[in-house]
Amino acid sequence: MNFKAAQAIVLTLVGCMLNNVFLEYIIKLDPGSGHLITFCQFLFIALHGFIFTSKFGTVKPKITLRDYMTLVVFFFTTSVVNNWAFAFNIPVPLHMIFRAGSLIANMILGIVILRRRYTLEKYVSVALITLGIIICTLYSTKPKQTACYDCDPDAINVPGEVPADHFFWWVIGIILLTGALLLSAGMGIFQEQLYKRHGKHPQEALYYTHLYPIPGFLIYSSSLLEHAAIANNSEAFNIPFLNLEMPIIWGFLLLNVITQFLCISNVYVLTTECTSLTVTLVITLRKFFSLLFSIIYFQNPFTAAHWVGTIMVFSGTLMFSETHHKLKELIAPSPKTQKKE
Repeated sequence: MNFKAAQAIVLTLVGCMLNNVFLEYIIKLDPGSGHLITFCQFLFIALHGFIFTSKFGTVKPKITLRDYMTLVVFFFTTSVVNNWAFAFNIPVPLHMIFRAGSLIANMILGIVILRRRYTLEKYVSVALITLGIIICTLYSTKPKQTACYDCDPDAINVPGEVPADHFFWWVIGIILLTGALLLSAGMGIFQEQLYKRHGKHPQEALYYTHLYPIPGFLIYSSSLLEHAAIANNSEAFNIPFLNLEMPIIWGFLLLNVITQFLCISNVYVLTTECTSLTVTLVITLRKFFSLLFSIIYFQNPFTAAHWVGTIMVFSGTLMFSETHHKLKELIAPSPKTQKKE
């Protein structure tokens, strides 16, 4: 493994995990800030691409605007819906687990649209993932109970009241996440066909898929202004060494945007520098470590049933990617492989 690949693995793990940490901090303070988070991420990556990828607009794209616009619609809608789901009583751990089920949607659309057929092992792995997500979803229907600290000492441990419409909005959140999974799978199929025609241009695709959707955020202008005001009025904290104060939500948002770019750009490097086995392992590990950190550090409710469901999801993911076969071949190569070498 060369230095560039090793660096990409470390930066992917660090960037993606920190991104989830800062995301959860923001969601704890303002659960409805999904549109603001998405807009800031798109704006930062578009500005970076304008400077370093398009060289201030002097480099012409290798893929046509028409093709990019279809990809943009998929990507924009998926990104907005995924972050919007937090406003509908979806806890961060469930969000992570649900998004790990993208293989299910990919398989369904692969069968329906591309007429693909899979091995029995892949069907079993997807069944494991599906069952794991169902278990985690069913055990996440109830909101986290909070203590009543403003009451008298004898009532401190009395759980807070659950809003009557909590379950309804939670169902809406699950529907949004399901829709985002299917859209993401559709985007993957379109992207696959696009790259077959034009070749792979990951940095260009990263730039244009974040640049073209920016006018679409005008639809959410009222939400952006509302949650920008909430961020402005959040508790201020002092920035070390600069002797400046910044509203804490803007601070977390800035860190979220930077780590999002660090995460996504190094995933692109991984796909060009590493084998599919390495990419799968790194992405699966970063999801699992992020989930563990969210449960332990943020004290999110996680029962034994959640753990069973989580293990099923990640086991199914590794099984689908045939990680165990590839590891076995790596540790003890078959005679055919040795002859090729």
